[in-house]
Amino acid sequence: MRIVFAGTPEPALPSLRRLIDSPHHEVIAVLTRPDAAAGRRGKPAPSPVARLADEAGIPVLRPSRPNGEEFIAELTELAPECCAVVAYGALLSEALLAVPAHGWINLHFSLLPAWRGAAPVQAALAAGDTVTGATTFLIEQSLDSGPVYGVVTETVRAGDTAGDLLGRLADSGAGLLEATLDGIADASLTPVPQPADGISVAPKITVDQARISWDLPAHVVDRRIRAVTPNPGAWTMIGDLRVKVGPVGVAESAPALAPGEIVVDRSGVRIGTGSHPVVLGQIQPPGKKLMDAADWARGARLDGTVRAS
Repeated sequence: MRIVFAGTPEPALPSLRRLIDSPHHEVIAVLTRPDAAAGRRGKPAPSPVARLADEAGIPVLRPSRPNGEEFIAELTELAPECCAVVAYGALLSEALLAVPAHGWINLHFSLLPAWRGAAPVQAALAAGDTVTGATTFLIEQSLDSGPVYGVVTETVRAGDTAGDLLGRLADSGAGLLEATLDGIADASLTPVPQPADGISVAPKITVDQARISWDLPAHVVDRRIRAVTPNPGAWTMIGDLRVKVGPVGVAESAPALAPGEIVVDRSGVRIGTGSHPVVLGQIQPPGKKLMDAADWARGARLDGTVRAS
């Protein structure tokens, strides 16, 4: 089939590579978000998907208004038979959805109808799910509610961060997306409506929501930190410093500490929670790179009166 691929960030790359290499499909163009400011200087830079498309010699479309009449006309002229979507980052109008004969097929990183929305992997980790996966479905106007073509499952491993889990789902999901497009092309697949039960939503996580609440139980603190690692990154205030915090370990056998209470000794840096203390692994002070939390704490000469909040 003639395909337009829509995607923006790195998790979309395995799917784009897979479709570029597919003997059954032709990626005639790539649709991505406009170049965005990146790096310390804030210079506009192409998205990861745009860079891969450029390397492969595939035309790149960067409309600022994808639902505008001008882009709808441009897409109609390209005449794709199907559009494949992986984390494009914009809602699509009915007029745009109607252009390809086989519609727009989305690869979503959850087992729908669970965790509809922008942050399904983060939501699954924060909720303590032990199994998640990826789903291909036909996009319709309402959020992630279209009929399903296929799924793959993935076990959530102990210690998984959102980056770890999303990386595995991006790889397994690429195979699912290709198989789905194969099935659409040869008419061997028919989408099945999503069940009405089990719907949950996963809106984008803001920086404010990534602040650590030390009064929660240790296992919840652990999950929530991993859920926002690497983006947007968990953070806390230690004294008057705002610091980013990497994944922690739960110290079940350590003496109890009050929520936010910090102890620095030979075993490392422990912070109290609503249950057991947790041990910090890495920390990122303002203007610096991630570093060993114990090294930073010793250098900062915490005097025992400073708390995390």
